[in-house]
This record gives sequence, structure tokens and C-alpha cells, in this order.
Amino acid sequence: MNLQLNSYFKKITICGLSAGILGSYQILEQLHSPSQAQANTSMMEFRWDSTSRYKKLYYWQSSRDKRDRSTYYFVIRPKDRRSGILKLKISFPDHFNATLKPKKFTLCQAELGSMLTKTRCKEKIPTVFEVAKDQSYVEAFPKTIIPADDKTYAVVMKIFNPDQSGMFQINAVAQSPGDVPISTYIGSWTVDID
Repeated sequence: MNLQLNSYFKKITICGLSAGILGSYQILEQLHSPSQAQANTSMMEFRWDSTSRYKKLYYWQSSRDKRDRSTYYFVIRPKDRRSGILKLKISFPDHFNATLKPKKFTLCQAELGSMLTKTRCKEKIPTVFEVAKDQSYVEAFPKTIIPADDKTYAVVMKIFNPDQSGMFQINAVAQSPGDVPISTYIGSWTVDID
């Protein structure tokens, strides 16, 4: 019986030592190899503008892969608008190196998607789009003022994604109609490219 117990203890000791050696090897390998960043968008959102005035806006994009053709819906919901919109300015960060063209933008009354439906345009709104020479912003001039009603609107952008991955904070500023037009910050869309 003692001989049998000694045999079991030897097997347990060998297994324990093997596991310890493999575990040590993996720990040492982790210390010497560069770690890759991992993103989990459902738990945490990183943004460059960390002031209390930051307001997250809803968006939808068809592809998150770099250099892939993608359609973006930059959504402006009723709760995002306090007044009508005469002009909309969308600012892109310097490192968002996609080619922006006026013909790739549209403004529409949108219907938000859910688990079973996609976000889509219900009715297009005639709009003139102007892209800055340095492509740092796009200005939208709707033919009619976007009212402060209970409808949802979206700027639709069809582009090839940037050729570098990262997170991009895209800001929206709206100019209200009136004798003294005032530009106010609406919010930001934080876009992620893998």
C-alpha cells in the first residue's frame, strides 16, 4: 500500500512540476513579447475631448475594416436638437485620412434600426455639401431648415475607410436660424476602425 501511495505522490509531483514550468514559461513569454492592444467597445469608450460638455451621438457604420467601403449614418435625434438647424458643420480629426467628396454625402429623415431592422433613410432632404480644402470638415446647407421636431435626421456618408485603424472623434456643430445665427455644439460621434 505504501508503495502504491508513493507512486501516486510521484505522479502528482511530476504533474505539478510540469504545470509550474509551463506556467512560468508562459509568464516569461508574456513579459518579453510586446502585447497587442485589445478593444472592447461595449465596456469602455475612449475619447480625446474629455470635458464635461462632451455629448455622445448615435451612429451606424456598415464596415469597421480599414480601407473598406463603408456607409455611415451620423444620426441627430430629436433630443440632440434644441432648435432648428440652418447649417450643420461636421469636423473630422487630422488623422482621419479618408477622401471626402460632396457627392458622397446626403441628408435625410432617418429611421433608427433595432435588433431586426437596419437604420435607413425614409426621405432625402435636398442639401448642398461643401468639403474644406484640407478635408478637416464638411458643411451641410439644407434647402429647408431642419425643424426642432420629433423626427430623426441623419447625414449619410459613403466613403472608403481610412487606411489606419483607431478611434476617431467626429464633432457636430449646428447653426440655428434667426436674426443672429448662433452655432452650438450638438455632440460627437466616436467612430472605430479596426
